[in-house]
Amino acid sequence: MKKLIALPLLMLAFVFTAQAQKFAYVDSEYILQNIPEYNDALAQIDELSVQWQQELEAKFSAIDKMYKDYQSESVLLPEEMKRKREDAIIKAEKDAKELQKKRFGKDGDLFKKRQELVKPIQDKVYSAIEAVAKARNLAMVFDKAGGVTVMWADAKYDISDDVLEEMGYSFNTRKNK
Repeated sequence: MKKLIALPLLMLAFVFTAQAQKFAYVDSEYILQNIPEYNDALAQIDELSVQWQQELEAKFSAIDKMYKDYQSESVLLPEEMKRKREDAIIKAEKDAKELQKKRFGKDGDLFKKRQELVKPIQDKVYSAIEAVAKARNLAMVFDKAGGVTVMWADAKYDISDDVLEEMGYSFNTRKNK
């Protein structure tokens, strides 16, 4: 008998607890776009990327010229000289591909620079989200811009502007309200 009474009471308590949970969401893209340091970091990363891409294009262009010169002169070259030129072209290609991997590959210079410039800003945003969530006693905060699909959300639960305020940033227009 006690079990029959305890079970509905337990379920009732669970329902009230579940209803007391508060949820909110942020738009991390919006937040990051309103942080000048983030935009500066992206501009710096883009500038480096363009510079490194031009460096690689120059190397591959030089290799292409070496190959075309070799093709046009190969008829006149002795076998030993042909091998030396072929080896030089192969070495230049290998060096260029290694540089490409070093600059743009997984854990390459571009990745490291992004980590160096962007990660501290993302950590700062996360800390601000956590502070706002704790201050509002939220159970969970979703990122509308992230991998979680939010089909619809009431703007009153968007705490993006509050996160920016927590971080000390001003913004031109309020996102919600």
